[in-house]
Amino acid sequence: MNISLDGFMSGQQRELDWHFASWGNDMSERLTRDLNQADTLLLGRNTYEAMAAYWQRVEIDSFFPRDDIAYAVMMNTTQKVVYSQTIRTLPWSNSRQAKGDLRRVVAALKQPRPGPEKNIMVYGSGQLVGALTHLGLVDEFHLWVHPVVLGRGMPLFPGGADKVQMFMQQMHTFRSGVVWFRYIVNKNGYDVILD
Repeated sequence: MNISLDGFMSGQQRELDWHFASWGNDMSERLTRDLNQADTLLLGRNTYEAMAAYWQRVEIDSFFPRDDIAYAVMMNTTQKVVYSQTIRTLPWSNSRQAKGDLRRVVAALKQPRPGPEKNIMVYGSGQLVGALTHLGLVDEFHLWVHPVVLGRGMPLFPGGADKVQMFMQQMHTFRSGVVWFRYIVNKNGYDVILD
């Protein structure tokens, strides 16, 4: 999760432009390592629709830097699960819909699969994050704290969180001043990671 210094995931109109200014190649390398350790992206409908439109375009646009295009290929080939009761179309490759009981959806995603064990990651998806946190289904939080104060917007924990005890496992400061924190909530098999 990219968050502002005052704890917002996005601005009041869901804008994310505030974090582009501090994004650098060293941050892209970290994010690529995280995605390499995952085989599933769990997303809410709004985040899915925005990311699908963006990453599909990046892969075919030769004006983007090569690193961005390579990351887009990773995003486009990774399995995406959209937790939504209302989504009608899934235009992004390797996508499927999940709905119903969120505990059952996550339990099914955590079932062992052939090959090395990998993580389940959640990008953005504020409402989904709140529900996963409330149900105790998050194993790790990866927070990218940007040196910007928004004042208002969509908070990471709207209405607060239900006593989530976290322990800082890692921290890294990037050249732009963004600080990446890895917090462990619990560690049981597959990890559901909010990045």
